[in-house]
Amino acid sequence: MSAPGTPAVAFDRRQLVLLALLTLVWGLNWPVMKLGVSTYPPLSFRALSMWLGLPVLWAALRWQRLPLAVPRAHWPALARLTLTNMLVWHVAMILALPTLSSGRAAILGYTMPVFAALWGLALYGERLRGRQAWGVAAAGLGVTLLLWHELGRMAGSPAGVGGMLLAAVVWALGTQQLRRTTLPEPTLTLVWWMSVATTLAMSALAWALERGRWGPVPPAAVGAIVYNAVLIFGFAQPAWLLLARALPPMASSLSVMMIPVLGVVSGALWLGERLHWQDAAALLLMGVAIGSVLWPARAAAAQRGA
Repeated sequence: MSAPGTPAVAFDRRQLVLLALLTLVWGLNWPVMKLGVSTYPPLSFRALSMWLGLPVLWAALRWQRLPLAVPRAHWPALARLTLTNMLVWHVAMILALPTLSSGRAAILGYTMPVFAALWGLALYGERLRGRQAWGVAAAGLGVTLLLWHELGRMAGSPAGVGGMLLAAVVWALGTQQLRRTTLPEPTLTLVWWMSVATTLAMSALAWALERGRWGPVPPAAVGAIVYNAVLIFGFAQPAWLLLARALPPMASSLSVMMIPVLGVVSGALWLGERLHWQDAAALLLMGVAIGSVLWPARAAAAQRGA
């Protein structure tokens, strides 16, 4: 039985497949993005990725025959969701990434579940009990261990650290808002318009701040742009928003905590970023965090079977 106030969360097979693919694609993307922004202006890199990703998302909408119309009365709510779930994250994260290693950026970005818990308490009176509390504590301790050898180096990049933490704080708020939205439109319809608005905003910022640095795109950046266009904006971003809207905020937040671990490991393998014993300990703690939301699903399934 779940602790009082902590409802059991049952992930269905489709959600588990989405979660596994999302973790792999997003985790590997941290060193991919680092390569991209190391050779091309960051806002322009992100804007190009999003422009190329929009046709992929459009094809998914047409394939599922989903409506595109959003009534004018719903535009303000959609704008708020766009701001907290996409725009602030993409701008703050991509500007911070050039000043940090891919592993450090991933770790800071995935402090999100801790902030999601704080937003839930402050805005909605949600109190963590039972496995949720253990999951958030494990995630927080795991992030601390992953940062163990990075604090000294991050002190020299205060703007990058601040940008990533801002991105995590606002993303956490967006996760809480998305779960509670009363907009009746399908999630992928909302994702389409959120992506279009964010792409236009990113393009305007790139033009205003980086047009003097525009030029031929280096081969390393081309590969990173294609990866982001197809796998991030065509798949991972919509998959995350589908999960975030369907599941309680703490369940969706904690279920992706293997992503920063994969980001650290892939950064070490591809970019030579050093690993330590704390990384292995953090891996176990992230497993606890993920288990805190997957274990109730198994219990609920057993009860249904009985």
